[in-house]
Amino acid sequence: MEKIQMKTPLVEMDGDEMTRVLWRMIKDELICPFVDLKTEYYDLGLLHRNETRDQVTVDAALATRKYGVAVKCATITPNAQRMAEYPQLTEMWKSPNGTIRSILDGTVFRAPILLDTIKPVVRTWKKPITIARHAYGDVYKSVSLETDEPGECTMTFKGASGREQTVLVQKTDGPAVFQGEHNKESSIRSFARACFQYAIDTKQDLWFSTKDTIAKVYDGAFKRIFEEEYEKSYRTQFEALGLRYFYTLIDDAVARVIRSEGGFIWACKNYDGDVMSDMVSTAFGSLAMMTSVLVAPDGTTEFEAAHGTVTKHYYRYLRGEQTSTNPMATIFAWTGALKKRGQLDKLPALEAFADRLEQASLDTIRSGIMTGDLAGLVEGERPAPVTSEAFLKAIRTRMEA
Repeated sequence: MEKIQMKTPLVEMDGDEMTRVLWRMIKDELICPFVDLKTEYYDLGLLHRNETRDQVTVDAALATRKYGVAVKCATITPNAQRMAEYPQLTEMWKSPNGTIRSILDGTVFRAPILLDTIKPVVRTWKKPITIARHAYGDVYKSVSLETDEPGECTMTFKGASGREQTVLVQKTDGPAVFQGEHNKESSIRSFARACFQYAIDTKQDLWFSTKDTIAKVYDGAFKRIFEEEYEKSYRTQFEALGLRYFYTLIDDAVARVIRSEGGFIWACKNYDGDVMSDMVSTAFGSLAMMTSVLVAPDGTTEFEAAHGTVTKHYYRYLRGEQTSTNPMATIFAWTGALKKRGQLDKLPALEAFADRLEQASLDTIRSGIMTGDLAGLVEGERPAPVTSEAFLKAIRTRMEA
């Protein structure tokens, strides 16, 4: 069988632990036998990031901007536990996703991969819920301070004009921790525009939620900017398409989401989107059943799995045990990137291949061959779970047929 030829490389960012193992298996079983794969490879594994002092992450982001399309494996963001686990680390490196998103200034759209054989935990949900997550700033670009004595913490801004503004954060009567975070108006506007345009492109209502009753200035700026962009540029298009945009407090949004039928875009700030996308994907079935794509203002796109590196399965794998890790989100990251590359390079064969691989993956699950996380969710007679390797080989057989 003649392989599909690519014109332009896509940026490939390798990752950590069990997802790194699956990454190689997916390429070997499902992509390279059918596509003459061209990538510019970057190893974002934790130890290589440490060796390069995280320069490799910056280089990967800049390459993504150059080529326009990237696919990324899940990576470790080290905490205190990981520092002990990896004594070679010289620093508690920041989230690679946060670094990449900051450089590309994009918005992350996450939507569940639905199966008719698996019903959502929330019984009212009939259509997918897409989480639009702001991808810059807030806690992911924050700075922290810990003190061991009483005192007071202030925050000061020194303007380019020389004018200074200072606010008291808190006076404390003993040891305390402090955190300062920020966002940029330009990034918030890019986020708003991306959300409105994505809603128009997909013909879905858009909800946006923050907590401006508490964070009156910070979250209030998000609310104001969204309203300004909607009124100035998008209201007419929304009304012509019969679409609705509305703002509500995030706690009210949660209640509305749980009672809804789905079928809309829920825009959230950075951390809120991180949490809510996990909630939505789990309620629809599994963390491993959610697509994730970062869309930058210039159209640059980066596809990734929305879940972590599956550490527990990785240690079983190192002990020589078979694992039943779900690779679907990682498969869909690859198909999303290949499809986008095909669209940009006008390669319909590459687009069609990505569609076929997605369909073969879903059909394999529908036939009763699936990993353990899904087998436990099927209603009625539950199938016996298969290993990750067996699942991928079953998809390969279906592709060849």
